[in-house]
Amino acid sequence: MDLNKKTFFLITGASRGIGKSMALEIASKLKAGSVILLMARNLEALQKTKSEIESKRSDVTVQVISIDLSTAKTVQFQKIISGSLVQSQQEVSSFDRAFIIHNAGTLGDVTRKAQEMGETELWTQYYHTNVFATIALNVEFFKVFPTVPKLVVNISSLCSIEPFISMSLYCSGKAAREMYFKVLAVEEKDNDTLVLNYAPGAIDTDMTMIIQEDSFNLDLQDAFKTQRDNRTMLTTQQTAEKFIKVLEEVSFETGAHIDYYDYDCFDIVP
Repeated sequence: MDLNKKTFFLITGASRGIGKSMALEIASKLKAGSVILLMARNLEALQKTKSEIESKRSDVTVQVISIDLSTAKTVQFQKIISGSLVQSQQEVSSFDRAFIIHNAGTLGDVTRKAQEMGETELWTQYYHTNVFATIALNVEFFKVFPTVPKLVVNISSLCSIEPFISMSLYCSGKAAREMYFKVLAVEEKDNDTLVLNYAPGAIDTDMTMIIQEDSFNLDLQDAFKTQRDNRTMLTTQQTAEKFIKVLEEVSFETGAHIDYYDYDCFDIVP
């Protein structure tokens, strides 16, 4: 896949971690005149990502939006995307591709067993943040770019296809989210839309540190601790670079689930 096209590129969770690394990597590939829309809660951190992109790319437009997905509504997403086009003074038809990465997500409670968490409020809030808001944003993205070829990436996880003790919220949320995108893929396969569910591997981020410290799953705690102690846990840069290689060099079917470890020939060394 050729990433060097004039692109409207939107990524959530772009203030830190995987999202920031992916935003920087993708930005370096896009054609001049592209628009990059970075979304996350932390505006100050988003501004830093924006500055890093602009220090290397003066020929693209970078915009930032602070939004809390736990309370976000559909109408906000419509206004944000449409407003981005107005601000950049670009027409939808001027883009060769519309590209969205759904990266933002939360871990949820890892201190209790599945059979101990029966509060509907807890599940509703978690799913609003990690599933419902993602779906709503994707729907509005498609409405704004109905005739533009689209690349849709869901940052998935091994947890979407394999159960892990202590992670009923995270696993079920990732599974629901991935299945939505698999359905989207088969429905839109004839409409110039390519969907990818990318599992980035276990990465040295705040999320895996919380699991290591708080999960009652001792095996998972030990595994993460060992990886950190041995410096074998992936960095955000490694998985972002592998992700780019997958997009550029791998022929995959729309809706595919691809894990960092699926292509050993693309291993990125620190």
